[in-house]
Amino acid sequence: MSILGAHQSIAGGYYLAVQRAKQRGCDCVQLFTKNNTQWSARPITGEDVRRFRAALEEHGIRQPIAHDSYLINLASPDLRLWKKSVAALIEELGRAEKLGIACVVTHPGAFTTGSESHGLRRVIRALNEILGQTEDLAAQLLLETTAGQGTSLGWRFEQLAAMLDGARQSDRLGVCFDTCHVFAAGYPLAGKHEYRATMRAFDRAVGLERIRAFHLNDSRQELGSRIDRHQHIGRGAIGLEGFRNLLRDRRFQHVPMYLETPKGEENGADLDTINLQVLRQLATDLPDRVTGKSR
Repeated sequence: MSILGAHQSIAGGYYLAVQRAKQRGCDCVQLFTKNNTQWSARPITGEDVRRFRAALEEHGIRQPIAHDSYLINLASPDLRLWKKSVAALIEELGRAEKLGIACVVTHPGAFTTGSESHGLRRVIRALNEILGQTEDLAAQLLLETTAGQGTSLGWRFEQLAAMLDGARQSDRLGVCFDTCHVFAAGYPLAGKHEYRATMRAFDRAVGLERIRAFHLNDSRQELGSRIDRHQHIGRGAIGLEGFRNLLRDRRFQHVPMYLETPKGEENGADLDTINLQVLRQLATDLPDRVTGKSR
């Protein structure tokens, strides 16, 4: 069975994100280690660490990962912003290390007024700087696939391959595969043959062994739109079949998968809980209770 979870708020304390994950039926949890829209961060205390780790143990939540700040742009042509981003991501890795979190997910960045080739070089330089300054840390960095909105990098598998190949300590780098982003970038997931073709393309360019985490999100926009709009599982343009293909792919049975679908309630039920139930139904070999069709 797949390892399924969701992103949870750290409001009130890191340990509360774990409690929220448990309440919603998660196996694993993703969180921010700080306010994701600010550069500054409150220091993590020993009590924060103790309560967080105790909550993981108590509730049986596995493989917590962190997502970095949305302000970080490793591809920026602006030297001041680039340096600030490098320093911020170094801090993010340190914060994850304190909490005992094994991986930090980051978007590669956008080249804005520069060019794609220059942006790729900036990302590679940033990765080498970050990894070089955090050699004493165990926390890994996961480059997230992107939708390709605007000048964002990482939407083509070949771009990710260039970043990973250019890094000198690439053993500390992996990929977080976001289903909405990959679909919006133009890679189909629904039909079995299409799904297999997409995974073969990723394997050729990057290597499937590089995938250390998944973000599970349906897409509000159509295939190849290059627009990043998350939707609930089975209610978007990817549809149930795409997630069924992924959840039944034995190569990823031990890779944690985290929802980033919209939060809220529906008919009094938490939407994370609903989405997780749909995913678990898709992963079974029983008659399909989601669509009413046999498999």
